[in-house]
Amino acid sequence: MDDIIRVLIVDDHQLFRDGLRALLMAAPDMEVVGEAASGAEAVRLAAETQPHVILMDIQMPDGDGIEAARQIVAANSQIGVLMVTMFEDDQSVFAAMRAGARGYVLKGAKHDEMLRAIHAVSSGEAIFSPSIAGRMMNFFATSRAVIPSDDFSDLTDREREILTLIAQGESNAAIAKTLTISVKTVRNHVSNIFSKLQVADRAQAAIRARDAGLG
Repeated sequence: MDDIIRVLIVDDHQLFRDGLRALLMAAPDMEVVGEAASGAEAVRLAAETQPHVILMDIQMPDGDGIEAARQIVAANSQIGVLMVTMFEDDQSVFAAMRAGARGYVLKGAKHDEMLRAIHAVSSGEAIFSPSIAGRMMNFFATSRAVIPSDDFSDLTDREREILTLIAQGESNAAIAKTLTISVKTVRNHVSNIFSKLQVADRAQAAIRARDAGLG
């Protein structure tokens, strides 16, 4: 039973949830531990059921999936969030990544692709639909040419301060100690920095910062 993958399904369309549940129930190594129809319900059920993987829609009532993912991952980083959505625009993809999602699969994915994605996320891997992976590769290939590395005008003084520490390789905990603020506050600032610089992770933020002479 230790090998059973516990899955929470989050989508506001009953028909789609039914389809996912049927797919997972047919898989010998997966168990559906709950279903949610809103972001707020997803956060509550994630805390109650402690799933290994959450299949998360993006656009739902009572809190969207990206914000729900952010709250869930912040509370328990061991839970893997796999976004399952119709949206494949850059803004949605990178917002989901910044929120801590480990994967991004489109709702038109075939059954074997969905099951493979769940297995990957449960193992701590990152996985994306082929079209999403292509968009990500294109983004990173062109982002530095499109976005000047010295354009940090949208950052607040505190965000610049934190970005400098990120470029120096400091963790959130170390930054919190240095600036005498809470780790949660640091996480919020880091999320804002990623959003403003349009980067996906600390490594990309650090590269941008160093290119601009910070850190």
